[in-house]
Amino acid sequence: MKTTKCFILILTMSLHSLFAQENTDENFTFPILEGPYMGQKPPGMVAEPFAPGIISREGWELEGVFAPGMKEFYFTIDRGEYTSYNPDNFHPTVVGFRQENNVWIKYMEFPRRGEITFSPDGSRMHMAKGYKERIGDSWSERKSLGPMFDREDWGIMRLSASANGTYVFDDYKNNDAIRISIVKNGIRQEPVKMSTVVNSGKKTAHPFIAPDESYLIWDSEREGGFGDSDLYISFKQKDGSWSPAINMGDKVNSAKDDFFASVAPDGKYILFNRVIDDGDNIDIYWVDAQIIEKLRSQEP
Repeated sequence: MKTTKCFILILTMSLHSLFAQENTDENFTFPILEGPYMGQKPPGMVAEPFAPGIISREGWELEGVFAPGMKEFYFTIDRGEYTSYNPDNFHPTVVGFRQENNVWIKYMEFPRRGEITFSPDGSRMHMAKGYKERIGDSWSERKSLGPMFDREDWGIMRLSASANGTYVFDDYKNNDAIRISIVKNGIRQEPVKMSTVVNSGKKTAHPFIAPDESYLIWDSEREGGFGDSDLYISFKQKDGSWSPAINMGDKVNSAKDDFFASVAPDGKYILFNRVIDDGDNIDIYWVDAQIIEKLRSQEP
């Protein structure tokens, strides 16, 4: 027993040393994190910052997502010194963590080319018009989704996929439209613009479709909202249509921009972004996903 405890102590110290070496830079350093959800205490039914002072802190941190299996976590930071007057120095960078022996280790970092989502089976890391394929415990180079999506006239920021292969994605170049592309008889169908249930208001973007396609979450600025962009949800009906949009409420939304929601692959928590001040400080928030079922009961 003493030998086992000694081995565990040495292993933990070694991991801590590796973690400290790999995560030390002048802009972003991370303490040792152990346990599920990057070592964080899960939230309740009121949204709160994710990993405050560690991940969510002063500055620009957003697009937090867990990969299927809940053993990897990715989020985006700015490695430049972005201001509205100097956009050329904006360097969005994806930082990836992996849980090894219960400890979260930073294992990769790469320039962001599209906001990250995952196929429900974990085989693809979607990145707007492109994707990476899972190869063992790593990822391929970014590949194009092909001419149906990789179009100069479309400004895709985020593409979300269901288990059936349905794609839902935004388009900032065309009046902030959200489009959907299904797979029928094994053939990918041309994307079509979704109805006004989704495509209403301003700044409509960042859709997330449930793996079983039972609901869609996105953000938009609409009359009757709580501030700037709010998170909305629509539920798929038996006839394939989508229910009227429901604002996700003041336990999720704030007077500032709330956007880029995704549901963790275990289905337990929603992660999203919130602007804290003038846009130079954006944090990752999370909330119990049971709120989805509460909202489902409010369907007209």
